Amino acid sequence: MTPELAQVWLERWDAQQERYVADREARFAAIGEVVAQAVPGSPLVLDVGCGPGSLSVRLARRLPSAEVVGVDVDPLLLALGRAGYPEISRLVDADLRSPGWTAALGLDRKVDAVVSTTALHYLPKEQLGALYAELGGLLRPGGVLVNADNVLEEQPAVATLAAALRRTMTAGGEDWSAWWRAVEAEPALADLVAERGRRLGAHGGDHHLPLRTHRELLREAGFGEVGPVWQMGDDVILVAVR
Repeated sequence: MTPELAQVWLERWDAQQERYVADREARFAAIGEVVAQAVPGSPLVLDVGCGPGSLSVRLARRLPSAEVVGVDVDPLLLALGRAGYPEISRLVDADLRSPGWTAALGLDRKVDAVVSTTALHYLPKEQLGALYAELGGLLRPGGVLVNADNVLEEQPAVATLAAALRRTMTAGGEDWSAWWRAVEAEPALADLVAERGRRLGAHGGDHHLPLRTHRELLREAGFGEVGPVWQMGDDVILVAVR
């Protein structure tokens, strides 16, 4: 894949993602600032469920002395990121749900920060708890986990208002399904589309959990302080300190 082709699809990816995340760039900037403040210097940052590297590349640009490693299971999105974002140190092909996935990372030291954005809601509660425990084992003492995602609002009236706010704050244009249909019609991506279909199959659904459940799972995984540092409606950046 050429860098030029990758850039075309990465720009369209960013545009369609803005339909779903209010103030997406502000969210990225906030994550970068949290990491910069929490682990200054030349940190090793792991981006889990990185997709095409949207967060990874912004962190690499915000923290040019950092080593940023992304991990995802989607071969097409990884290929786009590898071709289009040379600033990222490495993008690793591994399934967060598979035992021993951390070996594929090839890390030679503890991680300073783990980050994720709009990815971990694909995991049900039990798998998310197990992942939090694995990530805690990768982090050095004092390291941070920074997870940006939508949380389940358990109060129905507040949930309705949060959903309405998201609809009014996000952009129109090409949506998720239309982006994937366009990708599937691109001849240059046919092999990657086929490999993605063999590997991933149908979308596994969403498992948005309330903030209190994230707190409980992170505490059980051995994290000390846990709390939100940024919020827009039901979109939250949650920080956990190892």
